[in-house]
Amino acid sequence: MKKWVMGFISVMLILGIFVGCSNKDASKDQNSDDWKDWEGTITMWEGPRWADKDDNKYHWIEEKISEFEKEYPNVKIKLVKTPWAEMNDKLSVAIAGRAWPDIAPVDISGGSVNQNHIKQGVIAPLDEYFTDEDKSDFYENALEAYTTDGKLYGVPTSISVHTMLLNLDIFEEKGVEPPEDGKWTYDEFVEKMKALTGDGVDGFSTYILPGYYEAWPFLLMDGGYPLNEDMTEYTFDSEEAISGLQKLVDLKYKHDVAPESMGGQDVGGTWKAWAASDQRTVAVEPWATWAIASAQTDDFKTNFMVAEYPTGDTGEPVTIGGVGGYVMFNSEDEAKKRMTAEFIKHITSTDEQVTMAKNYGTFPARVSAADQEPFADNPQMARAQELSQHAVPVPRHENWARIDEAIQKELQLALNGEKEPAEALKDAGEAVNSILSE
Repeated sequence: MKKWVMGFISVMLILGIFVGCSNKDASKDQNSDDWKDWEGTITMWEGPRWADKDDNKYHWIEEKISEFEKEYPNVKIKLVKTPWAEMNDKLSVAIAGRAWPDIAPVDISGGSVNQNHIKQGVIAPLDEYFTDEDKSDFYENALEAYTTDGKLYGVPTSISVHTMLLNLDIFEEKGVEPPEDGKWTYDEFVEKMKALTGDGVDGFSTYILPGYYEAWPFLLMDGGYPLNEDMTEYTFDSEEAISGLQKLVDLKYKHDVAPESMGGQDVGGTWKAWAASDQRTVAVEPWATWAIASAQTDDFKTNFMVAEYPTGDTGEPVTIGGVGGYVMFNSEDEAKKRMTAEFIKHITSTDEQVTMAKNYGTFPARVSAADQEPFADNPQMARAQELSQHAVPVPRHENWARIDEAIQKELQLALNGEKEPAEALKDAGEAVNSILSE
């Protein structure tokens, strides 16, 4: 018996040694720098950012790629330039064909990582590449937009809110005082829009397009919201939402302070009507904060101020907020994933977020970048940053893109005068509920 016990102990000690070696080897592998020797191509899709003197809107990312390739000569970053309006559809097609890129951006207008892509398992979690200390430098709401089931799916780089932009030259020409401190009720807003309208000028305009939410704060101003809290029921047919849409529609058909084109899909034309020096036929338009930086460029230099959306029945201003960033798609090559994560870190650092803020008109997602006060000399952006406290996100439903398209289609019909607001939102609900029941 004694021999058996001693033999058993010996075996266990030997196994313990092997297990210990195995754990050490695993730890060694996890902390290994072998990934730095990886050779290959990383494919990155990217949307246009701000233009340089040659009107190249991809110059920033091209510079970052060049820096990274010099540091890692065995790595080639293949850049695929993709318009923002086409990004989601092209990604869906690529995923269906199992030909997704390694890196793709998240459009700041959308506000969060595509939940359907996470569910499909094509987006890789990044937790193992970011320490708790790394994560602590990001604003909580920015990380939340990229976190699902406790895992980090992407790196936030920039925060945006939608604000009202007021062309002060038109206000002065019409003898209309801007709202004090940029605050106004809906009734006060209507009166000023009426005073601004006439002689070829309209007080207000906006557009309706899937994935864009400039008009949506009107639907939210009386307390409406598209889905319930657990995102299982459509709620945009509530009295509050209908009231909000009615107020938006009334600007065009009752108060006659908007052009016939309001509610269409012409983003560029809507922008030029407010910002182009040879047009400027609209006094007030809502835009995401990137437009502030654009309105300060030589091409669209505009005398303007930032204001809140008008308040409705809730008595509180409300706006839509978004969080832009980058996601990494899954790969079976662990070294490639580690190298890809390193490149994402390279383009989402504190310094790059400051650069993005100053040039692209967005707020940093990193606390350390915000601490550098990139808008110290830019009162319009500083004012917009104050409004971010009133921002609510769009629902993070896995099928939000389809839900959004169904709603926006009906909003267009309402703004075109083809349906009453209540009918449009009810019809949207039929399509949305069908999606929710899948």
